[in-house]
Amino acid sequence: MTGGILLDKLVMTFEPNTIEHLGIKMYSRLPTALAELIANAYDACSPNVAVKLYDDEGDRRVIVEDNGLGMTFDDINLFLRIGRNRRTEGGVDTPCGRTPTGKKGLGKLALFGLGDTIKIITKRNGQKVKFTLDWNEIMGTEGNDYEPTFNIEEGDEDDTGTTIILTNLKRKTDFDVEGLSISLSKLFNFPDKDFKILLSINDEDPIIIDNKLKYENIESEFEWKFPSFSENIDFDFEHKDDVKGRIITTEKPLEPGLRGITLFANGRMVNQPEFFGISESSHFFSYTTGWIDVDYIDNLDKDVISTNRQSIDWEYDETRDLKLFLQEIVKTIHYNWREERKDKRKKKIHDKTKINLDEWYSKLPTEINEKIKPLITSVIEESELPEKSQNEVVESIHDLIPEYPYYHWRHLHNEIRNASKRDYERADYYRAFQEAVKRYITMVRNKSGSENSSDASMMGEVFGKGNTLTVIEPYTKPDGSDFQDSTKDNIENGQKFLSMGIVAGCRNPVSHEEIYDLLESNLFTEKDCLDALSILSHIFRRLDDAERR
Repeated sequence: MTGGILLDKLVMTFEPNTIEHLGIKMYSRLPTALAELIANAYDACSPNVAVKLYDDEGDRRVIVEDNGLGMTFDDINLFLRIGRNRRTEGGVDTPCGRTPTGKKGLGKLALFGLGDTIKIITKRNGQKVKFTLDWNEIMGTEGNDYEPTFNIEEGDEDDTGTTIILTNLKRKTDFDVEGLSISLSKLFNFPDKDFKILLSINDEDPIIIDNKLKYENIESEFEWKFPSFSENIDFDFEHKDDVKGRIITTEKPLEPGLRGITLFANGRMVNQPEFFGISESSHFFSYTTGWIDVDYIDNLDKDVISTNRQSIDWEYDETRDLKLFLQEIVKTIHYNWREERKDKRKKKIHDKTKINLDEWYSKLPTEINEKIKPLITSVIEESELPEKSQNEVVESIHDLIPEYPYYHWRHLHNEIRNASKRDYERADYYRAFQEAVKRYITMVRNKSGSENSSDASMMGEVFGKGNTLTVIEPYTKPDGSDFQDSTKDNIENGQKFLSMGIVAGCRNPVSHEEIYDLLESNLFTEKDCLDALSILSHIFRRLDDAERR
């Protein structure tokens, strides 16, 4: 009896190798071990938990303190029982309505993953209980019951909470508070969004860790929210509406440690970030992160979560269905991402270069489009080229192969373009040719003053050696001397015969026969129309230089 309080004894029943294997080895990583202590504070209804690190030489220690419910003497004995399932013994929810995150009763072993000496101070119902767990004493205990030393004091009835002080730390290196804060943030996604973790080093200002921190430096490009997006997943899954969360893709590749989709149940990680067996060969997987809450798996009859909460056992029917559903989510988002990203990049290219890709493709011949489109797609969808370089590549290819390339590659005379462009763009090549011939005939009449009603005959009267228009007058050799008379005569007569031929051999058949018959018979094809436009362009240039004799 001390201070009027009846003393009992505290007992930890154990197998020494159990603590060694499940405590020291499984919780040897600082974030994983601290996560168990933080989860205890959450389950104790604490509004927040302070994790205080001290790395002074000779006084290295870790303190975890909360102002939650605390523990009575009887609660402590339950706490010390390794393997106790709190949910089956204590009900589903805590007094504050939180669903307990712990289940297996092994989290307390995390204490020994951090240090050899653990001092615990807990307050509840007007009692303050202090007790110490010592690793060396535990390992030296005969039998399976370890009875830690303790002290009970009277306290304030309203004063509650628990403080855990770990000394004789196994860790010898300095604490990386920034890195630890990020690591801890990835292990939790508590339903109570007001719960905060305050992490400090040597009593400096704490870093506040909440649900937002793990994605604080990630610039989201596209997002998919669940369960609303589940409507787009073509997969029959019983728990479709129970799958909640958010998947994010970024504009730039993520660091390897940030890639993958993490699974949480009741606020705690139950499966490390991954893509659930989907091949990760696509660039997509370098841009994708996020989390999914699958609280329902905590309520399954089978225990499907690994002891260290790093993975789910996918061999059960219930979890296998979940994995298949998650795979379908990844596949669907992968497809969505490609389309969203392609459209966004197309818009950016249009904004910067004024090139409308879809319109460009529609104005390319099929045999060229089949080669150009995959090339452009590889640049704007598959490559990791900077945006500026993508724009430059697209502009260069567009300059080489513009809309209606066959039209532009012929470098047609401006008058030909003006007369035929509208019909050419509508792919009416016969009419495009007819309009261009009309323009040529009109301009020959205007320049020559001919009144001959026959177009072909007019060409024979106007052009040729000694006739109305000469097309060679302005030209001399670079040294100023004249070309041979035979050369001049050939060019003059060539202009005549080409002009007569374009009317008789091209214009007349197109004007007098049905286009369908010409096209289907191959007597005068669309390609012939394009070739004729090139001939027209040549003789039009000669007409520009023509002078009346």
